[in-house]
Amino acid sequence: MDICIKRIEGSPVEGFVKGKGPRKPTLMLVGEAPGENEAIQGLPFVGRAGEELKKSLASIGLTREDVYMTSAVRSRPFIWKDKKERNGESVKKKYNRPPTQSEIIAHAPILDFELLNISPLLIVTLGNVGLQRLLGKSATVSKLHGQLLQRPVQILESLNSTQYTWSSETYTIIPTYHPASVFYRPSNREFLEDDWKTIGDYIKTQKF
Repeated sequence: MDICIKRIEGSPVEGFVKGKGPRKPTLMLVGEAPGENEAIQGLPFVGRAGEELKKSLASIGLTREDVYMTSAVRSRPFIWKDKKERNGESVKKKYNRPPTQSEIIAHAPILDFELLNISPLLIVTLGNVGLQRLLGKSATVSKLHGQLLQRPVQILESLNSTQYTWSSETYTIIPTYHPASVFYRPSNREFLEDDWKTIGDYIKTQKF
C-alpha cells in the first residue's frame, strides 16, 4: 500500500480508501475511484452512489457484508473549479474527476494483489474505468453490460512496470453501469435493474 501511495505522488488526488469485504465473497465489485464522501470516511461506495448500490444488492438478496468492494484507484482524483456562492462571490472548490491512466497504473498493484488473494464467486465491474482496467480499453459498458464473460484480466508485468500483461487465470465477470450513472442518465436505471437480475440469476445457478 505504501509503495502505491508513493507511486501516485504528484497527482491531484487525496485520501486513501482500502478494499473492504470478506476473503471469499459472493461478489467482488470493481469501481472507478473514491469520491469526496469516500475519501472523507475512508469507506468505498458511500453517499448517494452507495445507497443506489445497496438497493441493487438488496434486489438479489445481498448486503454490503456479502461483497468485497474495491476500485481501480484508491485515492480521490479531484480538479479545482470556480464555484459561485449565493452572495455572488466566486470560490475555488474541489470536484471529482475520472482518474488518468497513470493514476490507474500507479494503484494497479493493489488490485492485482486482490485478484490473486480474494476468491469471489463473480466479479462485477461498475462503470467503464473498472471494466477497462480489467479487460482493456476496447471494452465498454455500453457493449458488454449484463454479459457473462470468462476471460483473463490485465495485470502489471511487474511491480515497477507501467505495462500490462494478461493473467494466466480466467475470471468470471459481469459488467454493469456505475450506480451513480442513474443521477445523470436516468435511462440507465432500466439497464442496471436488468443487469443485476442477470447477476442474481448467475449466483443462484452457482450456489444450488
